[in-house]
Amino acid sequence: MPQTKQMLQQCVADTPIQIRESEHGLLILDINTELCSASMALQGAHVMTWQPKGEAPVLWLSPDAKLEKGKSIRGGIPICWPWFGEHATESTFAAHGFARTADWELVSTSELAGGGIEVVMRLLDTQTEQWKYDTPVVIKVIFGRTLNIELTTTNQSNASIQLSEALHTYFNVQDVRQIKVQGLDSCEYVDKLEAYQRKTQQGAVFFKQEVDRIYINQSSNVVIQDKVLNRSIHINKQGSQSSIVWNPWLDKCKAMGDLGADDAYLNMVCVESGNAADNTVTLEAGGTHRLSVSYHLA
Repeated sequence: MPQTKQMLQQCVADTPIQIRESEHGLLILDINTELCSASMALQGAHVMTWQPKGEAPVLWLSPDAKLEKGKSIRGGIPICWPWFGEHATESTFAAHGFARTADWELVSTSELAGGGIEVVMRLLDTQTEQWKYDTPVVIKVIFGRTLNIELTTTNQSNASIQLSEALHTYFNVQDVRQIKVQGLDSCEYVDKLEAYQRKTQQGAVFFKQEVDRIYINQSSNVVIQDKVLNRSIHINKQGSQSSIVWNPWLDKCKAMGDLGADDAYLNMVCVESGNAADNTVTLEAGGTHRLSVSYHLA
């Protein structure tokens, strides 16, 4: 049974977390400390916003994001799980899996030494018509001047499973045409806009048109350098062998409906950490897989 607002208020007692309900009934945790402000929805365990104090927002959330039950939220950090992209065999199954629209349970909240706020949520009921396996998943998020996320999947079924996943992070940038993404030089990638051709990255990634790429066998850290905001967003990851880079550009932005204004694509870029394509994880019965990502500004 989904938790109620009253149940959540008991769970966040003695922490600087407020519970609010969206117009359409989504329960959201609002965090405001000396270190940062942030918000996280129970549906999808979705980190919606994160802004270190004195800085421009790091995450991008569409002004037209649908905060409705059963609808994915455009922006922030959607969780793609237990598959990334289209399902391998069933075209009718939801793209990027079902975790991002499922009800998660708030397990605990706590204020850490140094002022960070830890939030733990879990998705226990993972066996659905689309996924036959008993694979509870837990997310731990620490909000501070650094944002730390740890997504842990445990295979409690009797057989090995194939798992693909990503933290589909939308970053706020001033002008995507004046940023560059570093850390992917010489990496092989799958170009989803060119019939899934395999290519090799040369130098930094720049944006002059739509980009939709899965960088494979890529476990190193990635940096978004924003010339206009005069800052770098550092993405440090573990348990991730893929990075996905996406910007929809003008035509797709117009067609999508929930991205905001026609030029909203200029203010966002997705640099996702996960395991996709060649890097699908084989998780044996009884095994655990952990995807960890840390974000900070410099």
